[in-house]
Amino acid sequence: MTHWVILPVLLPLIGGLLQLLARGFGLPAQRVLGLFLAGGLVASGIKILTLAQTGDTLVYNLGNWPAPFGIVLALDRLAAMMVLLTSVLALGALGYSNVMRIDEKGSHFHVLFQLQLFGLNGAFLTGDVFNLFVFFEVLLLASYGLLLHGSGAGRTRAGLHYVVINLIGSTLFLFAVGALYGAVGTLNIADMAQKVAAAPAARSGLIAAAGLLLLVVFALKAAMFPLYLWLPQAYANTSAPVAAFFAIMTKVGVYAIIRVHGTVFGELAGDLAWVHMPWVLAGGLVTLVLAALGVMAARGLREQVAYLVLASVATLLVAVGLNRPEALAAGLYYLLHSTLLAGAFFLLADLIRRSRGAASDRFDRVARMQGGRWLGIGYFFAAVALAGLPPMSGFIGKIMILDAALAHPWRWIVLACTLTASLLILVALVRSGSFLFFRPQEMASEENVPLGESPKKPALWIIGSMLLTAPILVLSAGELMKFTDVSATQLQNVPKYIEAVLENPLTGEER
Repeated sequence: MTHWVILPVLLPLIGGLLQLLARGFGLPAQRVLGLFLAGGLVASGIKILTLAQTGDTLVYNLGNWPAPFGIVLALDRLAAMMVLLTSVLALGALGYSNVMRIDEKGSHFHVLFQLQLFGLNGAFLTGDVFNLFVFFEVLLLASYGLLLHGSGAGRTRAGLHYVVINLIGSTLFLFAVGALYGAVGTLNIADMAQKVAAAPAARSGLIAAAGLLLLVVFALKAAMFPLYLWLPQAYANTSAPVAAFFAIMTKVGVYAIIRVHGTVFGELAGDLAWVHMPWVLAGGLVTLVLAALGVMAARGLREQVAYLVLASVATLLVAVGLNRPEALAAGLYYLLHSTLLAGAFFLLADLIRRSRGAASDRFDRVARMQGGRWLGIGYFFAAVALAGLPPMSGFIGKIMILDAALAHPWRWIVLACTLTASLLILVALVRSGSFLFFRPQEMASEENVPLGESPKKPALWIIGSMLLTAPILVLSAGELMKFTDVSATQLQNVPKYIEAVLENPLTGEER
């Protein structure tokens, strides 16, 4: 039964190899194979989510080597949720790419897409910090190629910044891993939590420094202040399906903070317990305000959506930094909303760009837009959802986070920053919508304005399906909150996680 745990890692790895072989049969074969693999990954994500409902952490020891000596995969509710969320987002992005033939603009798109999935799912399931580094490198290498897929000076410039800063982050990751190994003698997350709890006071300074250095690395992946400047231009200049798929990338950094720091520096860590939390909360609040200002100052729709992704990540960091089970549960619910809606908004922005001809997605007035009615409806729906207005799921998530913040000493700062940022984002989206849809240029004659292309119906269906997740999340909010509440409680039960990983490894016969 537990072989299901490794399937979300093996399937995209094998899929990448199959895509290499399928190149000889042309792009149509690669497109069909990619959709088949993505659909299989969604099915496997649903399966492991049902397995995680038992409340136990399912441990998979590769090669039957027990932890902490071997490579360990650990499946709990949060890991299963992240794998399924990634699979659904990947299916939507890949479907849009196939419909719009974006994979024709460069080589190895489908191979890199599968390797990106391999790295993401491995990062969500691994129980070892060093293997987390390995999976980070895999997904980053694939993301370099996907980000630069196609051509353009802006894409190349943004891609260069992205590569350089992530190479620096990878170097810091190795320094942090080496320091932690030197301090506690292990890199297995569960074993590390035990060793940190029992570490002598003389090593507390080294362990804290290594843990905070590791936090810097995860903050870079999550685009937390002041390490966020790479994100807006990188996401705004890459192709639409890649940007939509990258909506999950920053969530990997947030997940790593929850998984690694929440376990190693949790309540068992003594004097080092929650040493990272003030930094996470402060960084999240500053990032949220700056992201809202970025949404206001954006000159194009894709850049604006990139800043909206940054704002959603900042909201998640605030939820984690509040260090309360209710806040974490609300943050997990908001994570589902923000990831799927941001991905859909990137795809919608691409259709708007194509329909406006030479004006692209800039906030300039044009005479007319191809398919403006349906695109306007989609924009209104996405803007309301991501701005956090009722009755959409974003409103529910933010209200629950703010409710959890009322018991925190920083409650007034959290309330002021969150509400101010929400207001700025709302004003910016209303202004952008008026430029795009409700303020046509009156001076130019329509004959002199180059028209864009009409949106393809399959692309509209894909975007519409992704946007419909917002009302679905609202209608199922009660059940989802029960799930996230139990997930948050499970994450804070560190002793049970340690027991599952270290003391009760499954043998080959039990599998």
